[in-house]
Parts: sequence; C-alpha cells; structure tokens
Amino acid sequence: MIMNFPQDLKYTNEHEWIRLDGDTAYVGITDYAQQQLGDIVFVDIPSVGDTLEAGDTFGTIEVVKTISDLFLPVAGEVLEQNEALADQPELVNKDPYGEGWLVKMKPADIGDLDDLLDAETYKGVISE
Repeated sequence: MIMNFPQDLKYTNEHEWIRLDGDTAYVGITDYAQQQLGDIVFVDIPSVGDTLEAGDTFGTIEVVKTISDLFLPVAGEVLEQNEALADQPELVNKDPYGEGWLVKMKPADIGDLDDLLDAETYKGVISE
C-alpha cells in the first residue's frame, strides 16, 4: 500500500502530524496511523479551549474494535476541532492530511516544531 508523507509537515513517534499556518497549526494523524486503525467511526476532542503540554492527550479516535488516544505534538492551546468529523469521521481515513485534520491549535513556542520528526525520519520510524 502506498503511503503519503508530505514534506512540509512535522511528525511524532505516536503518528500525529502538525502543519504550521501562520501562528496557528493544524494537527492530525498520519496516513500510516489511519491505515493501521482501519475504519474510523467516531472522533472525540473534548480539549477545545484547553492549554496542554506536548504529549498530552487531546482526544480519542474510535474504530470498530478499539479507542486510541490522540497526543498533542507540541505544547499550546487547542483552538478548535474539525466540526466536519462529527458527521463524517471517515474523512480521517480518506484525507488524513487535508479534510481529515483533527484540531487547530496555537503552539506555545513555534520553535518546538523543530524537535519533531521530518518526513524521512518518520518513514524510518514506521519501517522498523
């Protein structure tokens, strides 16, 4: 199966991605993660308005047989969740780097993104 690894994103070992857009950032799960999970049936993001640390759980993704935690790639405030996922959680499967984004956040320190993985390093993590 061919997987997509956009070069303009940063990645975590827990299979989240982050894309900076001005002083805000979009966060989602990687193509690899959505393939491993299977058909996503529900996305729960209770943390809108919360200020969290890097690695904190900001929500969950539910598939038919399990629920997986979602971890924030960098410290900051969760500004909004992708409302489209309430009715169409499968967008995460269909377009994990586009319409399937999970939250928009304001990073506490944009420099923290430098500590995350680039696309090539992330490919190495999932091929181990």
